Amino acid sequence: MRICFVTRGTLNSFWERYGGSDADILFFSFQGAGGEVNYEKELKGETSRFEDVAILSRENKNIVVCGCVTDTRGIRRKSAVVAENGRILGVSDMLNSIDGEYSSGAGLRVYETKLGRLGIAVAEDIYFPEILRTLAVCGSDLVLCPFGNVRDTTESTLLRAAAFSYGLPICLCANGYGMVADITGELAFSSPHSPVEFSFEKKKEYHLVENRRRGFFKPERTDF
Repeated sequence: MRICFVTRGTLNSFWERYGGSDADILFFSFQGAGGEVNYEKELKGETSRFEDVAILSRENKNIVVCGCVTDTRGIRRKSAVVAENGRILGVSDMLNSIDGEYSSGAGLRVYETKLGRLGIAVAEDIYFPEILRTLAVCGSDLVLCPFGNVRDTTESTLLRAAAFSYGLPICLCANGYGMVADITGELAFSSPHSPVEFSFEKKKEYHLVENRRRGFFKPERTDF
């Protein structure tokens, strides 16, 4: 599997300069949409940011994941739009809003694609381990997380821990930086360049994990 990280510039500027990419996945940070996506304007045909994502995926015959801020009648959310071969598969919202700058979304999604099951975690959702664990339990082969600005090692540490604990690679595309944590808990890839590609093989690792816990006492009934 080959992923092209586009951490700078918009989707349209990438198309104009490079003519797309034949990578399996084109992954854009929050700069990719070129501004907020207003659902009303999209429906009226006044803007075409979602359509641009779909067209790029059609022209490149691949999957495009693009971070964006969506506006629904004044309710602003951090989101990610997913398209494959010219079709919008859906939009995922960030579930956890920190300090109220953006509204929280509802519901995680795992997308069925030609490459397998693709889990999407949006922005600060990677700070919440239950999000990544849920995507793993729901059968994701890979998790992609569009992100804003990476400020320190917090994000890479969380990605590495989750990739190791839940057994799936996690890719982050931030403004000016991309990284991939693999199931060994190491950073398999990190780069400030844009665009930049990285190839890896999907791996699934399963182990029997047992524990002994106090409780769950079930006395035998002898009166029937």
